[in-house]
Amino acid sequence: MTNADHESVRFERRGHVAVITLNRPAMRNAVDAGIAQGLELAIDTLDGTTELRAGVLAAEGPAFCAGADLRLIAEGRREEMYTERGGFAGLTARSRIKPLIAAVEGPAVAGGMELLLACDMIVASTGAIFALPEVKRSLVAAGGGLFRAPQVLPRGVALEMLLTGDPLSAARAHELGLVVELCEAGEATARAIALAKRIAVNAPLAVQRSLREVTASEEAELWRRSRQAMDEILRTEDAQEGPRAFLERRSPEWSGR
Repeated sequence: MTNADHESVRFERRGHVAVITLNRPAMRNAVDAGIAQGLELAIDTLDGTTELRAGVLAAEGPAFCAGADLRLIAEGRREEMYTERGGFAGLTARSRIKPLIAAVEGPAVAGGMELLLACDMIVASTGAIFALPEVKRSLVAAGGGLFRAPQVLPRGVALEMLLTGDPLSAARAHELGLVVELCEAGEATARAIALAKRIAVNAPLAVQRSLREVTASEEAELWRRSRQAMDEILRTEDAQEGPRAFLERRSPEWSGR
């Protein structure tokens, strides 16, 4: 146990590598206040510990992350899933210093995929599934998905994901370069740790500067527009119907209002 451990997020040191694990498997690691606060604390520890040089973001259970806990949205408690510095899940808008590699087993959907897009590299098993299905609930991918998906995927593929909400297989994601390493089921975390260790043997300041230069971008305006889009959508009747229909296990009835 370390001071970065949290009920919903585990933190473990493997030499110079930090392994950060989402630990809400009964809820498919859906993001709530616990995960948001736990991830922010974990990144604080990773970036603030000189001996740690890279991190791996993994998950407990059969799903990587089902995205936002829609109960919180339905109850008007959306802000609980955000932190001031990290944005959604305490991570998606976070400015980081050290490389973070996602290890994906099972579905990573909606906000779960946005967590991956906030990482620097993705290692996935053949059973991983990627999706941005927010439009199916009359929401938008405001946790970075609206602008990051087209940055890492061909524009048409990104638009297909954002506008249909349909999933992308692990094999296709690897073919398109979203996934840097594809492995057998159950091996993603070990392979991601191995990749992180390959990074960690290098000069840490050079790695951090290289990461900074590659990831530097003018995201402030893109974040503003994404948040504005979500705020406007959440004021519609359909934005109330989408999460409610999901929780009631029925098809939504859209009004276009």
